[in-house]
Amino acid sequence: MKKFVLLAIVFVVAAFLAYKLLGDKPTKHPESGEKPLAIAKNSGAFNDSFSVLLNNYFAVKDALVDWDTLKADQAAYAMAAKADSLPVRLIKADTNIILTARSLAASLSGDAKGFVGEAGIEGRRQSFNILTEELYNLLRAVRYDGGTIYHIRCPMAFKDSIEGFWLSPSAQIINPYLGNKHPVYKSKMLGCGEVVDSFDLTKKQ
Repeated sequence: MKKFVLLAIVFVVAAFLAYKLLGDKPTKHPESGEKPLAIAKNSGAFNDSFSVLLNNYFAVKDALVDWDTLKADQAAYAMAAKADSLPVRLIKADTNIILTARSLAASLSGDAKGFVGEAGIEGRRQSFNILTEELYNLLRAVRYDGGTIYHIRCPMAFKDSIEGFWLSPSAQIINPYLGNKHPVYKSKMLGCGEVVDSFDLTKKQ
């Protein structure tokens, strides 16, 4: 009888220890998928190259302010060349972002080359509006972090009723669609426009 009681006690103790060792262990669940690769801070070499591209664009803008089609054409050619050589391979991001950036840079280059074939300054301003949209999309795709860029809107860029946009490193309004030599307004509408967005990743980790 004593042996039976002793065996029963040993069995109960063993069962209790097994429960504590195995039953209380937390169950590990597999992670649900991989986290998407976030774009990292861009290299200095890429930002230097992209800054040159932006400066070429700003030169086009400034030439349009002055109604100077020759300078605008020269700057557009330089812009196309820089878009062609933009080192998108240096972007620290996943493949989809790099492919998107390469496609946008190619479109930007093609339209910058087509800029010089437009009719007069009005045609060039229409083309400039397209270049602005493409460069803005490229800016966001590569998450340029070399400086603050402002996206500015003119509500009367074309025929006094159709809006147009431009990019600027400053929030100051200097309108490239109406400029300083407008046949009707002269320079009175040079300050026409509003900042609709700004892009600043200079403090991005």
